[in-house]
Amino acid sequence: MSDPYPSRRRFFRNAGMGAAAVAGLPLLNSCGTNDRSGKQIREYFAENDVLLFQGDSITDAGRNRQRQLPNDAWSFGAGYANIVASWLLEELAGLNLTLYNRGISGNKVYQLTERWEQDCLDLKPTVLSILIGVNDYWHFRNGEYDGTPEVYEKDFRALLHRTRTALPGIKLIICQPFVLTETSAVDETWLDPFSPYQEIAAKIAAEFEAVWVPFQEAFDSALKIAPAEYWAGDGVHPSMAGAQLMAETWLGSLS
Repeated sequence: MSDPYPSRRRFFRNAGMGAAAVAGLPLLNSCGTNDRSGKQIREYFAENDVLLFQGDSITDAGRNRQRQLPNDAWSFGAGYANIVASWLLEELAGLNLTLYNRGISGNKVYQLTERWEQDCLDLKPTVLSILIGVNDYWHFRNGEYDGTPEVYEKDFRALLHRTRTALPGIKLIICQPFVLTETSAVDETWLDPFSPYQEIAAKIAAEFEAVWVPFQEAFDSALKIAPAEYWAGDGVHPSMAGAQLMAETWLGSLS
């Protein structure tokens, strides 16, 4: 793809296509692995691209942080990032991609900021995928953090400005933070106070002309097939099925 930054029109198109794709499962045939979508994904990446996944425990997914190696299953954990990375390495084998996972359990945006030099800028990614936000609310809810949606927005925007300044050609992929109610940790009282974080993430994705990955819409559609606890037992951390759904949605958002 010649333009390193998807246009605003492409952003809204991706948001719509990603949400629409999850309406019919299984997803891989509709959002990444058929000839048409696979070609579009191949066009998004260039030879020698460096893709970095960043976020909290959902991205971390139990990875071995002592290894910190690219293109290494133990360094990726057992979540959606591993599934996406494995698919890309097989499908785009000729592009010599370098893929990293630097998600850390419990992180909020300000904690990404504290480790950004080592865990992002020093790696010189050409593509950056970020899923962050659920802890910014959850830890506030539990009384462990005094952040607000306004703090989340300010910190997130500043982080991306810093990234674009250091890596001006970087392509951004911003993932929608999500929760599933009627689970062990999440109930209906989460929805109203958590929704501003989702709205802010979408606004920032549009502002930075990033690809938008509609995880909440994907899970909402998946609830028509199986209950929330099937996809994420506590409403936050995905099951095996949930991680697969996330990977398919992520890939579909590039199509």
